[in-house]
Amino acid sequence: MQVFRHFHQAAHHPLAVAIGNFDGVHLGHQALLRRLIEVASAQGLKSAVMTFEPHPREFFAPDKAPARLTSLREKLELFAEAGVDYVYVCHFNRRFAAITVEAFMQDILRNALDARTILVGEDFRFGAGRQGSMEDFARAGFNLQSQPQVNLDGKRVSSTAIREALAKGQLDEAARLLGRPYSISGKVVHGDKLARELGYPTANIHMLHDRPPLFGIYAVKLEGLAEGGDWPGVASLGVRPTVKQDGKPTLEAHLFDFSGDIYGRHVRVKFMHKIRDEMKFDSLETLKYWIARDAEMAREYFRANP
Repeated sequence: MQVFRHFHQAAHHPLAVAIGNFDGVHLGHQALLRRLIEVASAQGLKSAVMTFEPHPREFFAPDKAPARLTSLREKLELFAEAGVDYVYVCHFNRRFAAITVEAFMQDILRNALDARTILVGEDFRFGAGRQGSMEDFARAGFNLQSQPQVNLDGKRVSSTAIREALAKGQLDEAARLLGRPYSISGKVVHGDKLARELGYPTANIHMLHDRPPLFGIYAVKLEGLAEGGDWPGVASLGVRPTVKQDGKPTLEAHLFDFSGDIYGRHVRVKFMHKIRDEMKFDSLETLKYWIARDAEMAREYFRANP
């Protein structure tokens, strides 16, 4: 899969293009990507995704924008797994937001990308002021493919529904809507080594965004440490109120029965089960007691769910 950040780098192939934010790459997005691959193959086109960075709502109202489900890197990894040929990452800024409906269709889609078929969700809007609609694509002569919403047990699959499930600790529900366990990926970096001093060394995972959609203590699996499998452990995602004041969200995972140097490795933390909310304790000894308790509860979860 090739990734482009400028339209003048466009691949010289006629394209079928799916357009959207794709936050979470959930079951609805996956249905659109499967249809993209099928349409491109049937029409002799290359498959392409156009997405936006940052999310438009983060640009216009950063304090009110919803928590990210996936970083750009995570989205790209999932696009590659889906078999997409090309991804165009549009830098969403004031200039891009001002592009007219006509310029978006003619200058970008038709002239720069040679898009023959456009695939979007049924509520897709585009162009300055979100004035463009699917009818504009049809009037401009594009072969338009509209993907209807995906429902699961009568509930619409959406990024909003997944955020709500994660915030409530309903990881099974989030996994159903995503088609996989919710995960956060990042590089293992050095921390302050406090957990090691307490007897529970952790892998500190660098997160690209400071507003994760979930907080608390979890039974987790780490992908990227062993060939062909995930490694179980217990993780804390929060601001560490016992040892920090006004701390930024931190993701730390203690791996069970693991030894080895993994600094610098890119891993994916899969959240399997919520143990409890984050709490502030009156001493490090109390914190150590709860860490041991959390670890045992996570082990119990994995014994029951191998």
